[in-house]
Amino acid sequence: MSSKVTSILSYFGLIGWLIAFFAGTKDDKSIYHLRQGFGLFLITFVFSIVIQILLRVSESLALVGTVLWIVLLVLFIFGLINAIKEEKKPLPIIGKSFEGFTFIK
Repeated sequence: MSSKVTSILSYFGLIGWLIAFFAGTKDDKSIYHLRQGFGLFLITFVFSIVIQILLRVSESLALVGTVLWIVLLVLFIFGLINAIKEEKKPLPIIGKSFEGFTFIK
């Protein structure tokens, strides 16, 4: 699997990330996008739990949940575009913190 395909797959949830991690190439760019994709997955997982809690507290907070999902969608699109263009750019706002995921090699 090429570096570009590995980079793109790393943004498609847990299944895509696992395929990219175990079957993909391990060059600098693909590892960078694996870290960014894993971080985005973790943030999405945490946000989904927070959104469920907010909705159980009050359904009027549904707008907050919608805004959070839109933010996550925008981050996904940024990551995907960077992977397609084969650029090593961090995701806006949160991407720099994922560069420290040194356990992904």
